[in-house]
Amino acid sequence: MAEWTEIKISINSNDIEKAGDIANMVVPYGIYIEDYSELENEVMEIAHIDLIDKDLLAKDRSKAYIHIYLEPDANPAEALAFLSERYNAEGIEHELETAHTLEEDWRNNWKKFFNPTPVGEKLLIRPTWRDDYDAGDRAVLNLDPGLAFGTGNHETTRLCLECIERYIKSGCSVLDVGCGSGILAIASLLLGADNALGVDIDETAVKTAVENAELNGVDDKFTAICGNLTEKVSGKYDIVVANIVADAIISLSEGVKKFMKPDSVYITSGIIDTRGDEVAHYLSMDFDIIERIEENGWVCFTAKLKQEIGCE
Repeated sequence: MAEWTEIKISINSNDIEKAGDIANMVVPYGIYIEDYSELENEVMEIAHIDLIDKDLLAKDRSKAYIHIYLEPDANPAEALAFLSERYNAEGIEHELETAHTLEEDWRNNWKKFFNPTPVGEKLLIRPTWRDDYDAGDRAVLNLDPGLAFGTGNHETTRLCLECIERYIKSGCSVLDVGCGSGILAIASLLLGADNALGVDIDETAVKTAVENAELNGVDDKFTAICGNLTEKVSGKYDIVVANIVADAIISLSEGVKKFMKPDSVYITSGIIDTRGDEVAHYLSMDFDIIERIEENGWVCFTAKLKQEIGCE
């Protein structure tokens, strides 16, 4: 069985939320987090007992740990440099360690943290291994994220889904740049889109997105291609969505215009709030920003081409 590289990030526990978000965005594979800072309170609240294993009590409460897993052919040095650069930019003290782990161990550790998740008003995202859920009137998006980022739990994905829900129309076409597991494109189809194209530079992500489309019975309306941003894209779309990092959105925003209809909506997320104004500046050169949403340090923009007034 192939060995993966585990990156263990040690940080101060009061930095866990932002550090975890950065780790989840800059490395497109699942993470899990060890944070014992509120151990007694959480155990008391959940189990109503004050007896905790002595090994847990011995954990350092001032520190938290983030675990990331890289595929066997990934470059750990590149990931380490990228993570360190982002943490330094945010003033987060950190230590990085690497180790090897088996793929089976990675999958077992990760899956237990992914639960059925309601998003917006119309969707429920369900991991394929979970049957304990009540969808009510929501459309169920069955998802096996595999090795690709995108479960719906992260703020950036959820903000995109909520925006898509507001702007989607029956029969429209969708382009998802950096599609990952395909969650945004597939959700669009479940919400009424006629067709969707997903593109990702990671072959594993493309394969996973296709499998997830089949799982949800929308594979006849979904196409996925492997490529860098829009280099292999053609046609025009009613909704373009890009849940990627700020630098990629800045690079993409000028060229994406040629894939948009006059009244198209452009939804961008994956932007740390410290880069929000910078991204807004670049967007405003070609777009009118009609919505800016911020949640837990992340920003999502909805924009339209300049000189256009709303959808018909």
